[in-house]
Amino acid sequence: MITNPLAIIALVLATILLVPMVCRKIRIPSIVGFILVGILVGPYGFELIPSGTTIQTLGKIGMLYIMLQAGIEVDVNDFRQQRNNAIVFGFYSFIFPFLLGLGTSLLLGFNWVTSALLGAMYSSHTLMTYPIISRYGVQKNSAANIAIGGTMLTITLSLLVLAYLKSHYVYSGELSFWRQLFRIGLTLLHILVIFPKVAQRFFKRWSDATSGFLIVMTLMVFSAWMAEWAGLEGILGAFMCGASLNRLVPNLSPVMQRINFVGNNLFVPLFLLGVGMMIDVTLLWSGWMTIILAVVMIATKLAGKWLASWAGQKSFGLQSVERQLMFGLTHATAAGTLAIVTIGYETGIFNAEILNAAVLMILVLCTSASFVTEYAAKQLALQEQARLEADKIDDSWLLMTVAENRHYELQELSELSELHQPEFTNEADWNDAAQLINSQRKAAIIYHPAQPINTISRILVAVPRYAEKEHDFISCFGFVRRLSSQIGARVVFFTNEETQKSLQAFCRRKGKFLRASYREMEDWEDVLMIAKQKAQDDLIVMINARPSTPSYNPLFEQVPNMLSRFFKDHSYMIVYPEQETGNAVPDLLTGDTTQTSKTWHIVSTLKRWILRKLEKIQHL
Repeated sequence: MITNPLAIIALVLATILLVPMVCRKIRIPSIVGFILVGILVGPYGFELIPSGTTIQTLGKIGMLYIMLQAGIEVDVNDFRQQRNNAIVFGFYSFIFPFLLGLGTSLLLGFNWVTSALLGAMYSSHTLMTYPIISRYGVQKNSAANIAIGGTMLTITLSLLVLAYLKSHYVYSGELSFWRQLFRIGLTLLHILVIFPKVAQRFFKRWSDATSGFLIVMTLMVFSAWMAEWAGLEGILGAFMCGASLNRLVPNLSPVMQRINFVGNNLFVPLFLLGVGMMIDVTLLWSGWMTIILAVVMIATKLAGKWLASWAGQKSFGLQSVERQLMFGLTHATAAGTLAIVTIGYETGIFNAEILNAAVLMILVLCTSASFVTEYAAKQLALQEQARLEADKIDDSWLLMTVAENRHYELQELSELSELHQPEFTNEADWNDAAQLINSQRKAAIIYHPAQPINTISRILVAVPRYAEKEHDFISCFGFVRRLSSQIGARVVFFTNEETQKSLQAFCRRKGKFLRASYREMEDWEDVLMIAKQKAQDDLIVMINARPSTPSYNPLFEQVPNMLSRFFKDHSYMIVYPEQETGNAVPDLLTGDTTQTSKTWHIVSTLKRWILRKLEKIQHL
């Protein structure tokens, strides 16, 4: 046995380095490799690393990290659309394994208390294969969002069964119902309300990625501790923490890159090594009852989770490969099962044979889940790649700031909104910016950042009349949708009735869903109504257009002055769609064409001249 701390650290780091390489060579998921190595180096293998070391502590952080990552990376817009489906699937994922577990346990001769707790253990699962779908980039798939969202309900119901059995059959009177309810309410208040506000204030003051990483990890651990203090499990607190910080930590942000790097390369491997170190393979020869129980447990869990995934596929109209993804995500088991089986054994509800069989079940299910998830994620990634290649539009964007050098902020905006090879520039004044924009046809954005973009809570978008008839308006809409999805900000469109109908159609597109609200703004002259409705942490977006385009309004020339005057303390953008040669532009929804109205331009120009005169008179 190795006792020197430096030697232990060297062995662990070498394992983290070499296991993925070997697994790629022999074509098995690295999750399986880390668990097998944990068995070999642990107390039930060659005893190279003693139990009770800091590996278990860091491994627990890895377990919390997986749940945090799942909450942070949920696509907010798609999750809102799939919220009801996630609740239904969470119920499926609990009830099918629970009922099957209850039935098989009673058939094996266990009493009702033991059978109910076994049913709760079958229902619980751990998203330990989530890093696989994150690596393949399919974490925003609808099936993944449904499975991740349902996990929270499934774990909660399983732990409620555990809490009920503990309070009524083991620790009766130790913690009153009302006292525990108070603790749960206080925990939810901190995780869902207070912690996000603390993080938002922190990001406004310290926007560097390293500080952001540290505050997120600190809040994760505090959330897990408070959840355990309230009688729940730390993994539930970590998941809720990730969900509450979702909009503050965009998936493509530098903070998220650091979280993924440290978590996937340190915490998760340590967690998997810790799981392996708990597995005693000698139990395979300890007696037939342990083997029989393990086989029954594995079959019951697989059957229950497969039925839940099948019911979810039929209920939500998903593909078979998406059913496999949900099945792979939800039949892996570690954290919840370990919590339930450990408490059950310590309280006398479970005997040693059940404990040993549960540990063997964890090994088998972690292995099978990694294979199933890897296959499904790979197939979905190939489908997504084919779709992107078929739908790819090589839009070119021009991103600029005026009278301020903000290259880092422009780069961050480009990454979050997934713009294709944008050009960055900084112009000395608004006249130079206007000349540059009018001299080119590419889509353009003028950006003024007043606060870190991940602290934005709402995006207020002013859309002029006929904007939907612009050649490239759908790309501008896509820019807003992607930005909203990354930072988790709500979108409010200010526009007229006709344009609103087009926006609603865009928002309802399958796979491009955007949950937005609308405010009536009949003409561009009413655009200042946004100033009356703006709030702190709002981002103001003005959709403008170049001359000789369907939605052009001469009053657009007043937008820079208006923004500097009424929104100087807010972040704002002016977005110009790409311009197409000629004035006849097809309607993206109806296929009709529209011509720019000369009368409209004459009237607007006259109105603008009158407004200028009135403004000069006011200054006299």
